[in-house]
Amino acid sequence: MTDLAWINAALVAARPQAVGALLRYFRDLDTAEEAFQEASLRALRSWPRNGPPRDPAAWLILVGRNAALDGVRKRARDAALPDEEVLSDLDDVEAPLAERLDGSHYRDDVLRLLFVCGHPELPATQQIALALRIVSGLSVKQIARAFLVSEAAMEQRITRAKARIAKAEVPFEAPDAVQRSERLGVVAAMVYLVFNEGYSAGDGEARAELCGEAIRLARLLLRLFPTEPEIMGLTALMLLQHARAGARFDAEGQVVLLEDQDRRLWDGKLIAEGLALIDKAIRHRAPGAYQVQAAIAALHARAGRFEDTDWRGIERLYATLELLAPSPVITLNRAAALSKADGPATALAMIEPLAERLDGYFHFHGTRGALLLQLGRAAEARTSFDRAIALANTAAEANHIRQHLDRLARDCPRAVSAPPAAARP
Repeated sequence: MTDLAWINAALVAARPQAVGALLRYFRDLDTAEEAFQEASLRALRSWPRNGPPRDPAAWLILVGRNAALDGVRKRARDAALPDEEVLSDLDDVEAPLAERLDGSHYRDDVLRLLFVCGHPELPATQQIALALRIVSGLSVKQIARAFLVSEAAMEQRITRAKARIAKAEVPFEAPDAVQRSERLGVVAAMVYLVFNEGYSAGDGEARAELCGEAIRLARLLLRLFPTEPEIMGLTALMLLQHARAGARFDAEGQVVLLEDQDRRLWDGKLIAEGLALIDKAIRHRAPGAYQVQAAIAALHARAGRFEDTDWRGIERLYATLELLAPSPVITLNRAAALSKADGPATALAMIEPLAERLDGYFHFHGTRGALLLQLGRAAEARTSFDRAIALANTAAEANHIRQHLDRLARDCPRAVSAPPAAARP
């Protein structure tokens, strides 16, 4: 591994601990981030020459803290200097500092950072953007590309999130047991939102970056809360879903449906890790929404062929999920599974009452169109597909619906040439 490669890997791994500790020292996100960036620049100069420090996170914390304090000194020369030991030479204090920064410090600091980024007063888009920038260290350009917005717009979004946190006077101490229980769900949801942004992204590189960062954050949470079954379920869910990444799109970037995916392209290591985690979580007998979703993903992963899928089991798991976290989207997914077990007519009857609530949801109209197509109701299917294309979030989603329309044109040309049953939006 080249100097640059191992240094980059060390900086990425140490970032949450280092930024979290610097946030505790300075109680300001901008200052903490700038201090870490300065420490990283010094690492790029120092580590290739002197070799890696015994504890990269401790090195970065100390250097970043001293750099920030030095900046304060330059801006206010009449202010009293910190004690000499604070500004000591790195070689004199690295070892004792590393001893003081034990696992409990890291747990508190990383926990603090995650909870700040996932603060419930922030809109979900700001939570995701802030976590990707502060915790994961992705560039504004990378985040903007994933969100399909300009760099200026994303920079403004991140700036607003920081200002909102400062205005809300978010406490920087690690939460107690009760607060942890209350806030952990927010942090877990923030991590899963990061994953979903990547999972639905059209660009392959952006998709992989976001999904990878979300899984890294989930593994970090799992180290902080190793006995929490819902965190096990969350991590398992993302591993099992991301395991299919290599088969979800073809060489032209077109969506490949689950039934058409080459399962040899699924990542066996990720599947094994995810299955072990969900099995461990279930043994705690404390069911939660992430565990149920992971169990659904596990049934797909365990099926050697699409024809072997336990659709009845998946439909029952979705019914359980409806009780734990009621949502029209969950009902829509349940109907998709039900169509495999009991046929399209039963599934269509289940989703028709959702039409008003999900009228602006791409997948509702795509699913409805596919069910209508199976039932031979071609004209109605065309109307649903037209609506789905209008709501598509990515080119891959739109092209997937166009494949259905091409099939309609081939099999039911009169339905395609006839005027739609309802006006397009």
